[in-house]
This record gives sequence, C-alpha cells and structure tokens, in this order.
Amino acid sequence: MNHDVIVVGAGLAGLAAARDLAAGGADVLVLEARERVGGRVEQTALPDGRLVQLGGEVVGRAHTAYLALAAELGLTLIPSYVAEPGAIARATPEGVFAGDPPHWFGPGDDTCHRRVTAAFAALARSVDPDDPWSHPDATALDRLSVGDWLRSEGATPEVVRLWEIGQLALASGSYERTSLLSALRKHAAVPGSGDRGSDHYDYEDWEGLRVAEGSATVALRMAAALGDRIRLGAPVDAVTVRPGACTVRLTGGESLSAGAVVSALPVGPLRSVAVTGVSDERLASLHRQRQAVAAKFAAAYDKPFWRSRNLNGLSECEGVLGSTWPQNQGILSALVPPERYGVLLGIPSPLRRHELLADIARLYGEEAHQPVTTYLRMWGTDPWTQGYVTQWTPGDVMAVGPLHGTHEPPFYVCGSDQWVAGYMEGAVRTGRAAAKEALRRG
Repeated sequence: MNHDVIVVGAGLAGLAAARDLAAGGADVLVLEARERVGGRVEQTALPDGRLVQLGGEVVGRAHTAYLALAAELGLTLIPSYVAEPGAIARATPEGVFAGDPPHWFGPGDDTCHRRVTAAFAALARSVDPDDPWSHPDATALDRLSVGDWLRSEGATPEVVRLWEIGQLALASGSYERTSLLSALRKHAAVPGSGDRGSDHYDYEDWEGLRVAEGSATVALRMAAALGDRIRLGAPVDAVTVRPGACTVRLTGGESLSAGAVVSALPVGPLRSVAVTGVSDERLASLHRQRQAVAAKFAAAYDKPFWRSRNLNGLSECEGVLGSTWPQNQGILSALVPPERYGVLLGIPSPLRRHELLADIARLYGEEAHQPVTTYLRMWGTDPWTQGYVTQWTPGDVMAVGPLHGTHEPPFYVCGSDQWVAGYMEGAVRTGRAAAKEALRRG
C-alpha cells in the first residue's frame, strides 16, 4: 500500500505532524509500536473521575507551539502547581526543611547565588538557541560542565549544591555532567526565564500551565481526528529512504511504501531501526543524542494532606526521588533522576512502591503511606522510550552539531529530542515544523 507520508511514532510529535499533514491534503499513515497513542504523555481516571497524568504534564508561557495547538483543539489552559499555597520542601541527609533560602545556606550564600545567576543569564543572552554552534566560544562552553563553570565564577559549595538539587529535581542529569553550552541554549530558548528573580530556572515560564482536561487529552484528541490513519501495535525495524519511493518495514516482515517518512521516535528507540538512504553525517548526529534515564511516580490521595503542614507539594530531594509536585487535587507526581535510576532498579519490584512512598512520607508525613493508588513509569528501561528529556553531556552539542533538528528530504525528523531542551513543547514544535516542510516540498 502506498502513502504520501508514513509517520513513525504516535507520540505528541508524530500526531502533531500527521494532523498537519492530513490537513494539508496528504495521505498519511502513522505507525505506533504500542497499543496506545501518546508516547510519554499518558493518563488514567480514578473511580471518582479525577485524571492522573502518568507522563508529561506541564508547560509554560513561552511554549507557544504547544499553547497554540491546545487552543486549536479546544482545550483549556489553567495555572499548574505554581498556584498552590504553601512553601517548597527540601529533603536532604540533614533533614526536611521548608522555604527559601535553603537550610544549608550561610552568610553570603544568597548574595553569591544571585550574582552567579545574573552572570549565567547574561552569558545565555550571547547564545543563539537555534545556532549555538556559531558562538565564538562554542567549543569551550560545550566542554565545560555547569558545575565547573559555577566554581570558576566563585560559587560557594552551598550555591553549587542548590543548583545541583534543582537540576536533579528536573531529572535532567547532574550539572557535573551537563554541558554549559546546552544549559545556556536551554535558557536562551525561553526569553526572560530567571531574569525576574533569583533563580536561573523560572518555574512559571517553564511549568506554569497545564491542560485542565489532562495533558494526554492533547494526544487523544489528535488521534481521534486521525482515526484509522493510525495503526497501533506496529513496531518498525527498518526504513529505506529513496526520493519518492521510501519503504518502511515492520518487525513482522510487512513492508509499506510512501513518498516520504517522518521519524517521530525518541533517539534511543530510533537507534534500533536500520535506516538506509540517509547520509552518514545525519545518522551520526541523530545517534549521538542521548536522553536522561529517569522514572516517574504518581500517588493519588483522597486530599492534599501536605497543605496541613503549610507545604505546597513541591519539593527538591536528595533521596531516591528528585522532586515532587501536585498535579491535581490530592495527586502528587515525582521524578527519579538519572543518578538515582540505578538505585530504583536495584530495589526489588515488590518493594519499589513502599520505598518511594517512604520518601514522600519523609517530606509530608505518615499519611503518604495510604494512597488510593500509585503508578510507576520506568521510562529509562521502557523499550519504546529509553529515557526522558534530552540530556547533553559536555561535548555533546558540538558532536551532534548543526544537523540537530534538521531534515534530509524525503526523510524528516521530529520529536522532543530535536528541540533545544526536549519537553512537550519540543515535540509539538518540531512535529508541526516537519509537516510544514514536507508539505512545502510536495
């Protein structure tokens, strides 16, 4: 069967690309390995009707592609956890403490933090997020870790610790193993982020909004409109690219043909697909990208009991969990960052729920041990994700190079990995851009 375009992967990126391709008159087929759409966005409903997000949840004011798509789909954007009353909690070996500044700060640390934050924001303004490779010091900035840069700027160990706990709360990978150029590029991609306050990552800019109907509803509504253009349970093991005559082979041996192919697979699973007809340089760039190996844990409770302690459910932790935040009334989300994923894997499966709840109980009290239900998504070892957000170790930005996020028609690439910092915004932005480029080329 011949199609105009085959899209491989029915996550946000693939669905956004397919939706725009179909709207542009293309005969499009979407192939998805799983028996569901959405990729790293997924949701379920509790018996009382509350939705639980098992994947991506929040966006920010600067995530314009996602916000525009949500509006087109008739969805409602409301404030996320940033509107929750109460203070942030931090769990460290010394104990659990609430509020800012962090409990380990001493005299002069807050001033130092503000100074290095301002220096970071100023340096980020010199980086073009679409072309970081053009920066005159690109190679040096890429080789340097954020941790090493902080120390070179005179940051105290206490300030470095604050930046590190915040980074691991995002499950992006340690700042000791994160390229400074990549961090500057991410900051530059969201103008103004952190410039108004004392932190380099502004939660309102990045995570201040959520879809009231559930973030996974974005994927579900696109899928419903595409209908039988989506084929589930169809993993791909080979793609052959030829002008006007591409072939996609499924793992069962079936072959499908199309004029063009859009890869919307995460970079990990994409490495398992044999791609021919694409330049070695483009494949090398794709295969050099990596994702943070992380997990998500969600626990649903009858009520937001942490409020009784004047806490807002937001935390940064140095245990197995890296962070928690309230996603809905009485529902907590949590992330396990890459540096602790091995610890999670080492916990016998029957004990994982209990030990993760123990981390939450340390923050918010013994009521944490009595959830209505819990969910754990092991993204790092899920064969169809193999990771979370894009991770850039020192040297990676230059090694991936300017081919990052580009196309080699009739082979197009999209996905959260192909944007500056990953994220749902990256999936939607690159998916729609890939569709636009494919339609432009006919």
